[in-house]
Amino acid sequence: MSKQTTHQVLMIRPTNFGFNEEAFLSNSFQNKPKEEEVGSLQSLALREFDGFVDQLKSMGLDVIIFEDVPNSQSPDSIFPNNWISTHENGLLFTYPMTVSNRRKERRQDIIDFLIGKGSYRWIDLSLSEEHQPPQYLEGTGSMIFDHRTKKIYAALSPRTDEMLLHLFAKQLGYSVVSFTAYGKADEKIYHTNVMLCIGETFAVLGAETIDEEHRAMVAEALNRDGKEIIYLSNDQVYNHFAGNMLQLRNGKNERVLVMSDSAFNALTEEQLGLIRNHNEHILHVSIPTIERIGGGSARCMIAEVFN
Repeated sequence: MSKQTTHQVLMIRPTNFGFNEEAFLSNSFQNKPKEEEVGSLQSLALREFDGFVDQLKSMGLDVIIFEDVPNSQSPDSIFPNNWISTHENGLLFTYPMTVSNRRKERRQDIIDFLIGKGSYRWIDLSLSEEHQPPQYLEGTGSMIFDHRTKKIYAALSPRTDEMLLHLFAKQLGYSVVSFTAYGKADEKIYHTNVMLCIGETFAVLGAETIDEEHRAMVAEALNRDGKEIIYLSNDQVYNHFAGNMLQLRNGKNERVLVMSDSAFNALTEEQLGLIRNHNEHILHVSIPTIERIGGGSARCMIAEVFN
């Protein structure tokens, strides 16, 4: 049976974190900073990033850190899970990105490092950016994997192309559960990982974001595969990043569910109790600047390394 969780993760320490105007066009989770706070965004994000890393390490997780390039023109480089993923079967994928200034985040030195470390076979899907019309698929932002049942769950959107999704799934040998979900501005939700997390034995699901045509189908697929579903409200998804979680395993083989303070504080005692039934630890971290300005949360900052 394939592993759902890993103990090793890749993270990118930012050198020029900030508000990404181009990304804002399709990410309603971002918020424009006030003029007087623009100059402090990088230092605040760096403090939050370093604190996050320290907490992951204290929990017994192995963190590989790459510094973003000097004078980076990629304000979202702190979210590497959108451009790269590794897999237990020895494949490494790089992905086509919707936002043109995010394409600079794909780095050959990181790819080479991981290939040298894990002997991966690299499959580059980024040429789909040049298709007419272009096709986009933004890694584990666009797709949530259930590795044990070899399924991909994906909310279709401008950042998640259905045709490319099925092509990717065929290469990986997985089946697809696709649907449409909507954000707070009634737009197609930009990334699946803000409304769905799948662990070994549970799923956290913002079911109310999914259109009525697909809502029951998604829940039935998760239940059929033995997942206990922990349901989120739209407020928890839209305003607190409560769907943006990731389950890992530490060096003691304990399950660790990672989320932000915002997500943790928005959860009810009942929801937390259900989560604790499936995890030895809940790790929640303070990343308010990264969430508010970057429009991504704890899961978005982590690229899993399976080897």
